[in-house]
Amino acid sequence: MPSRNLSHLPSSFAMYPKVLANSFKKKNLSALPNLTLTLNATSIDRKHLAAYNTVCGFTQSDILPATYLHMLVMPLQMALMVEEDFPFPMLGLVHIANKITQYRPVNACEKVNITCRFGDLKPHDKGQQFALLADVYVGNELIWSEETIYLFRQATAKSETKPEAEKPKAATPIFNALWSIPADIGRRYAKVSGDSNPIHLYNTTAKLFGFPRAIAHGMWTKAKCLSMYEGRLSNAFVLDVQFKLPVLLPAKVGFQSTVNSKVETHFAVFDAKSGKPHVAGMIKSL
Repeated sequence: MPSRNLSHLPSSFAMYPKVLANSFKKKNLSALPNLTLTLNATSIDRKHLAAYNTVCGFTQSDILPATYLHMLVMPLQMALMVEEDFPFPMLGLVHIANKITQYRPVNACEKVNITCRFGDLKPHDKGQQFALLADVYVGNELIWSEETIYLFRQATAKSETKPEAEKPKAATPIFNALWSIPADIGRRYAKVSGDSNPIHLYNTTAKLFGFPRAIAHGMWTKAKCLSMYEGRLSNAFVLDVQFKLPVLLPAKVGFQSTVNSKVETHFAVFDAKSGKPHVAGMIKSL
């Protein structure tokens, strides 16, 4: 697989003109670019880490939350998706799942090497889905990896001929905690993460893409869930989530956590009033 070495972390903000331009081009939707991006000897900015911890609900520490390294991976993901031969319009993509594996805790004093590439392209009952894969090393030691799944919505034979049957209304779940999520959390997280997708910023910009109000970032919601387990996690674990319905801002949601075994804990986020699901996740000790 061809590889390109980067000299610095790409600016997500600087790539948005390309995001807009590429989103309106007609493309061949049958293949992903065959490219790996690599960024070596990257330092952790402690001020940025502190800002991330604040907005996501973590306590201040030099030990990185497992979700923090996504902040360094996401600009590389964007750089891959603004490649000329990337087949999908970025503004039409839906983030449907994210799986992080932490092999050991990472300290802010360590320099990391990052690689990012595309994974599989697969059919989905609502269109096509594809994966972005990332690995993070300290020296030659693999310390962290991530699989991010996106969906490109399009009409399919299955969705046209077999509409989904209406499901019975589920009982309102019992919550371990209630969160009141402010209307500006999308803008606050965008400032830290660089993910300034207009669906997260303001009601007016979200409405341009079919949302009644701005929605929370999925990765902010995942990080907020992880913050509920601070001090109770093993050194090595898998953190796997599926994003269900968007969190319309402002929101009141319920967090639910269930220990399924000695090594596995399941959690979920629901709308506090209707009980509709926003996130379903699992933490598994390694």
